Amino acid sequence: MNQTLTQSIWLEAFRRMAKSKLTTVALIIVLIYAVVALLAYCGIIATDWSQEVGTSYEAPNIQHWFGTDIFGRSVLRKIIKGAQVAMNVGFVVSMIAILIGVVLGAIGGYFGGVVDEMIVWLCSTMASIPNIMLLISLTFILGKGILAVYIALGMTNWVELCRLIRGEVIKHKDREYVQAATAIGASHFSKLWWHILPNVLHIVIIQFSGIFQIAIKSEVILSYLGLGVQNSPSWGVMINDAKVDLMYGVWWEIAFATVAMFLIVLAFNILSDALRDALDPKLRGK
Repeated sequence: MNQTLTQSIWLEAFRRMAKSKLTTVALIIVLIYAVVALLAYCGIIATDWSQEVGTSYEAPNIQHWFGTDIFGRSVLRKIIKGAQVAMNVGFVVSMIAILIGVVLGAIGGYFGGVVDEMIVWLCSTMASIPNIMLLISLTFILGKGILAVYIALGMTNWVELCRLIRGEVIKHKDREYVQAATAIGASHFSKLWWHILPNVLHIVIIQFSGIFQIAIKSEVILSYLGLGVQNSPSWGVMINDAKVDLMYGVWWEIAFATVAMFLIVLAFNILSDALRDALDPKLRGK
């Protein structure tokens, strides 16, 4: 596939996505979350989230839009710090899962034989273990904290990508352009990196979006169970802390944390479907 044809396919995919208002809104939501997370990470906003800004359990008002928690801290600032945690987890976990999935899938699909059998066995073994049980087990072994969340989620979200990449590499490795590269003396690495992987890049991009939102949901679950983020606001921690407050009519912390998670997960789901429809060759003509 030459460079001009590749560029035209990507441009056509972006045009198709831009025609959908729903996809555009989803992309805007993701960009807003990304900017907010970046500003929080750089210490520009929500740096003083732990400071008392009002009385305990203030309902949403003009001064405190999202109200305050039991300690008089701003719920809005905690939501912003939670967004930073969620986006960090989503990005880092996606990178780990993509690295493992692409490398193993490409090696197994290209070389075949015993190497492929071992990778298929590993994928089947990982897929046979219930994901939530594997996550909890890994976090218990690794200990609590954000690093354990990165490793545990990254180690449990690569299987589907590995299978997809393996299947695509098997289809592409015997095509004419790979045979031509072999004829001019290209190495195995060169054929994989420069010829085959660029032609399966659309799968990586689609899976990135899917893994990102799965990582966010999983981090919230782990933090809710007390196995995730420690000593920092997380939507899971906020939901866990606020569940008892509902008995006293304090609804705003759990409500806004849930809405914040819902919006970003929904936006990534919409983007993932749009990317699949725009980039998948089987669906491109529909």
